[in-house]
Amino acid sequence: MHRKGDLIKDLEILYSAKPTPVREAFRIQKELSRRVVQTPDPKPISTIADADIAICVKERKLVCGMILFSYPELEEIERVWAVSDEVFPYVPGLLGFREAPCVIRTFDKLREHCDMIMVDGHGLAHPRGFGLACHVGVLLDIPAIGVAKKCLYGTFSEPGPKKGERELIRGRDREVIGAALRTRDGVKPVFVSTGNRTDLYTAIVVALECSRSLRIPEPTRLADKYVGLLKREVCG
Repeated sequence: MHRKGDLIKDLEILYSAKPTPVREAFRIQKELSRRVVQTPDPKPISTIADADIAICVKERKLVCGMILFSYPELEEIERVWAVSDEVFPYVPGLLGFREAPCVIRTFDKLREHCDMIMVDGHGLAHPRGFGLACHVGVLLDIPAIGVAKKCLYGTFSEPGPKKGERELIRGRDREVIGAALRTRDGVKPVFVSTGNRTDLYTAIVVALECSRSLRIPEPTRLADKYVGLLKREVCG
């Protein structure tokens, strides 16, 4: 695995405990948040992966589908998937504890190198500064960004109507935590934030580069479609 340190023991206990200790998850989330790196890697991005999760409610399983693309061409290189048990309940603000284990299991199946991972969720634009993109990025020690359909936390002004226009999202103390970004003329913005080992400018550039004819970035759209097919196969 890509994870190191005593914190991993805490995570393993957390993921296997019954009943799940939500209070302990908040403690671990706070500790993990200190590991987020907000400076970009010097290495250029040549591949990017996107992952999406589906829930099999009756079976209490999570299904993750992940597609690796060349960047910026967005030609598909590889697709992998994995299934894991539901080990954590849905708790607002703790999505990483529910979904990250399955994402990491799926990531470990990639045969080709991945330079960055994008998730349909938030990074720093989170009430405690540690959304799913941070969770996955820190545990995998990889550059990560979050591109979400809705704003979870923070305040912002509506960006201009043209593709590429953006407004900063600010937290409680007016700190910059993300951006509301127009990815296509006249559509609702998406909400971009840093996950790990990158900065907001890079996250915005990548989100725009990955957005073609639709509001949602192409890797996210294709990963969502892929996991929908997987869910029908796995969950019935």
